[in-house]
Amino acid sequence: MKKKDILFIICCLSILSLFIFIKPLGNIFMEFSSYKDWRGLIMAFIKFSILATLGESVGLRIKNGVYSHSGFGLVPRAIVWGFLGVIISIAMAIFSAGTPLFLSNIGIDITSKLFIIRLLIAFFTSVAMNLFFAPVFMTFHKITDTHIINNGGKFLGLFKPMKFKEIFTQLNWGVLYGFVFKKTIPLFWFPAHTLTFMLPAEWRVLFAAFLGIVLGLILSIAARKN
Repeated sequence: MKKKDILFIICCLSILSLFIFIKPLGNIFMEFSSYKDWRGLIMAFIKFSILATLGESVGLRIKNGVYSHSGFGLVPRAIVWGFLGVIISIAMAIFSAGTPLFLSNIGIDITSKLFIIRLLIAFFTSVAMNLFFAPVFMTFHKITDTHIINNGGKFLGLFKPMKFKEIFTQLNWGVLYGFVFKKTIPLFWFPAHTLTFMLPAEWRVLFAAFLGIVLGLILSIAARKN
């Protein structure tokens, strides 16, 4: 670990400590996180734009030895992750409401306070979201990521027409399916999001955003395989 890594960790912990030890900041954060309207979506944008982009920077550090470079496109990535965070927040709300309803229809008492029942509901919610939503989400993220790279990481390049068909056909599906879908979804995202759905609703999006740091590491491994 080099000096810049230590400084990077200290900066991250210092920012995090502001929300822990300064109560007014922590209260504002919790208040906005508890909203289920546009304010909650704004918080989702902020959480993912910071934490998931941080994860990609860490992944780049592992892969290339730097946290950013001229063609990486830190700002465009943060913007994309912000909008993806809003989509994830919406998806989590849909699956956390729809999956228990389905389980209720097949005879499971979703009102039970038993830990095993809560764990079962959280697990099936995680499985449903990761089977039906995650592959589409991951593919779309890879397309936007490629678009940013193809435009040199420039801010204005983000707003150029995205060549979906061209990028889609050029994706390395061996890595995307063989590693990202086939291995990380059942082995990591199933249990990780099970834990997410065990948490109170106001903490779920934040925890999912922290998982974005792990996603950055996964993308780094996938890039090495690529």
